Amino acid sequence: MSFEIILVFIILGVTILLFATEALPIDKIAFLIIVALVLSGLTSPEEAISGFSSPATITILMLMILAIGLEDNGVIDLLTQSIKRLKILPIVLMVPVFMMIAASISAFISTTAVVVILIKIIAQLSEKYNFSAPKLLMPISFAGILGGSCTLMGTSTNILVNSVSKKLGAEQFSFFEFSIYGLILLGVGIVFMTIASRWLPKTNGDELTETYVDNTFLFTLTVKSESKLIGTALSDAKFYKNPDVRVLKLIRDDIVNDNPGPNTTLRAQDKLFVLSDIKAYESFPKNEFTLTDENELHISDETETEKSKNNAYSYIELLILPGSEFIDKSFSEIKNLLYNVARPLGIQNRRQFQKGMRLNFPKIIKNTNLQAGDKLLLKAKQDEIQHLYSLDNTVVLRHHEEDYKINPYKRAISFIALIMVIGLAASGILTILTSTLSGVALLLITDCINLSKIYKKVNWQIIFLLAGMIPLGIAMHNSGTDTWIAELLLDFLTGQNNIIILGVLFGITMIMSGFISNNATAVIITPIAITLAAGLDLPAKPFILAVMFAANFSFFTPMGYQTNTLIYGTGAYKFRHFLIIGGLLSLILLVVGTLSLSTMLKT
Repeated sequence: MSFEIILVFIILGVTILLFATEALPIDKIAFLIIVALVLSGLTSPEEAISGFSSPATITILMLMILAIGLEDNGVIDLLTQSIKRLKILPIVLMVPVFMMIAASISAFISTTAVVVILIKIIAQLSEKYNFSAPKLLMPISFAGILGGSCTLMGTSTNILVNSVSKKLGAEQFSFFEFSIYGLILLGVGIVFMTIASRWLPKTNGDELTETYVDNTFLFTLTVKSESKLIGTALSDAKFYKNPDVRVLKLIRDDIVNDNPGPNTTLRAQDKLFVLSDIKAYESFPKNEFTLTDENELHISDETETEKSKNNAYSYIELLILPGSEFIDKSFSEIKNLLYNVARPLGIQNRRQFQKGMRLNFPKIIKNTNLQAGDKLLLKAKQDEIQHLYSLDNTVVLRHHEEDYKINPYKRAISFIALIMVIGLAASGILTILTSTLSGVALLLITDCINLSKIYKKVNWQIIFLLAGMIPLGIAMHNSGTDTWIAELLLDFLTGQNNIIILGVLFGITMIMSGFISNNATAVIITPIAITLAAGLDLPAKPFILAVMFAANFSFFTPMGYQTNTLIYGTGAYKFRHFLIIGGLLSLILLVVGTLSLSTMLKT
């Protein structure tokens, strides 16, 4: 083992540790990788920054822009409108139908965006028609992952593996070249999850509704000094009998009444902490109460005219994903991070939610640090809302009071752009990079996207991750690390059937992807797979595809894929559901995938 290989292993080990522990944001890890490779001499400076100009990085960036255009112009919403009609199906049929829908759309559009929309639709349907939403959420998450694996543009991992393979002089895949194998694995996944759904948690949908659909939030009402309600019972307030309003506590002279009853007498300056939906909150009599939130949104040094212009607010539900800057932050720290942008009003914490606790109580809020899967309720000024959509590793679940009108012309152009990209790339007329560039150009020319907004919405952490991981793959090849690892595997697997060797590669990749980034796993394992195939004198294609599929198949942990984190955040599942059901699915796909890809091996 040479000194260069030892250096690569040190950098690789530290990288995996940082990814697994999430000790640093992924973009910072990626930047440090670039610096480490240059300083160690494992790559030239030009090679170290080559990830920023890589066709894979630019292609993924273009696909992100396309996805943003599709979502902003209502194409994704249009594709999912008819799903609400599926309420007439029994649950045993809803599972495979929803999975096929999720997989079909995810083959061409961001899986995370698709699953977010389906979560909202399922939550609404489960509340209205009283079926168990958790029996659908895990299947659609898994189907989105499986569907994205069916085409070259389905996931960033597929594009990255294809780019690394091409750079190393191995196979280059066309748009639908491996779709048949992806469809086989998707079919297996649909059958398995349809059967396994009977063991998924059964609820009446109320908890999911509260997490994803219900718009009940915590507000503060202060009794005005001139209010006619002073000296009367709390029950005399019209909102008291509203089923959508719940008085949680009353504060008077710093004394807290945690259970104010209907006969509690109101006094001037009493503060009532109220759970209410937006509609009921807006109907509270302004002549009786000062309608304020627990903490007013800061507006700095504005004139009265400016205040009146900025007096429009919206309520935003923000879901926290792995890698978010809000993770491990207290409520007060979040206020500082969002200073003059938005005011946090409540936290829905998944772990406390599972215990049946009411998460919006102030005493709970103050003692809660956000984790991946938690939800944050924000009140934001209208002119600052775009900033919230641009936050990395977060998802805006709902934007209440949003005046959002779809332009039919832009929606049609955006849909045409999607079809054009798919058609040009699938037919081979243009490469996927050229076709995505053309699609974005069409959206720009027709004013369907605004670059100033795109800059804010693009997940730049992913771009930096790719830019950092691609040169790490180059360093592995330059130093001979990929050859050294492949030779070790060859020695270890000497005498084994080629199918067993392919299966071992598939399994190692799948396990790694459950704990670190799918893209990072792909970059690390792809060069090894190519070298391993060359050492066995076998075609590289099945080994590369094994890495491509396995790197995507993060089913057995909730942190393996963003969509898994999304459904884990609903509180409907525990870790064991992913470990057992996702683990069984992983084992089945390992066997089926290995046997399917082995047909490409020379006998």
